[in-house]
Amino acid sequence: MFIPTIPTTKNETLAALLDNAVNNKTKPLGSLGVLESLAKQIGLIQNTRALAIRQPAILVFAADHGVVAEGISAYPQDVTWQMVENFLARGAAINVFATQTNCELRVIDAGVNHYFGPRDGLIDRKLAPGTRNFTQEPAMSRAICEAALAAGMALAAELDGNVVGFGEMGIGNTTAAAALMHKLTGIPVEQCVGAGTGLSAEGVLRKQHVIEAAVAKHAVAVEPLDVLATFGGLEIAMMTGAMLKAAELRKVLLIDGFIVTSALLVAARMQPAILDYCVFAHCSDESGHQKMLAALGAKPLLNLGLRLGEGTGCALALPLLHASVNFLNQMATFESAHVSEKSE
Repeated sequence: MFIPTIPTTKNETLAALLDNAVNNKTKPLGSLGVLESLAKQIGLIQNTRALAIRQPAILVFAADHGVVAEGISAYPQDVTWQMVENFLARGAAINVFATQTNCELRVIDAGVNHYFGPRDGLIDRKLAPGTRNFTQEPAMSRAICEAALAAGMALAAELDGNVVGFGEMGIGNTTAAAALMHKLTGIPVEQCVGAGTGLSAEGVLRKQHVIEAAVAKHAVAVEPLDVLATFGGLEIAMMTGAMLKAAELRKVLLIDGFIVTSALLVAARMQPAILDYCVFAHCSDESGHQKMLAALGAKPLLNLGLRLGEGTGCALALPLLHASVNFLNQMATFESAHVSEKSE
């Protein structure tokens, strides 16, 4: 399996130029806070002082999960395809927020257990009608998992813009994400599982026990690709591939919530330098996301109590990327504005 090699964005010369450009704007040092570090990060990703946000897009990957047979979701599996229909009808939160921020939205059927037929606005990359029940057998074969990675890479390569956000839809995918989190970070299962779509305390405990039993059954899965194939979803695997390719192409990666971050966790275990390219949109209200972010050393831009998925956090964070680029490109310097600098 070919995995893109991702170079670090570290560049001391460019970093110094960007720091100087930021510090010479008509403001006290550091007074634009996170926007300053974000501008510098984007400059290092794009390898230039002439920052630009071009044709941002959000990819929403949808797939079903065999583990729903274990009663780990508050909603039936049919909600996955029904929500895909909602995306296509432009009725979901992500549709509203993507339109609001002038962001392209692409919806991908990675493995939904439903036949949509040819549809405007739906990218068909279905590899199977969902994964298998990972309490009984690996969720995917190695071949299917690699095909999902390759499909994601191809989708990222097709994008014209330089910012890509990631979203997902798939009943049962918080269970898959929690299993990936546990296997790849070693954080205890009980600290990885949450309510997902709204499970009761009893339901959360059941989810925990399901994951613990599956982890014990598949103890031999330790390498990132094997862990992904054993516990992941087709949408998670496809996202992982898309992230790896997008970073190789030096795009800014906007990372959404719990499930999307689990896909990044896999990618980061394969290519640690991918984290240089990631802007973490928000901290989800899904239990475990804060710990997963901490494991990645990530600092999210927003904390709004979101736990919807779909890439909604990416769309809401996108204006902050525009703001960071615009202040660096458009704000006057002390010299150009004839403003006195701070006294020594």
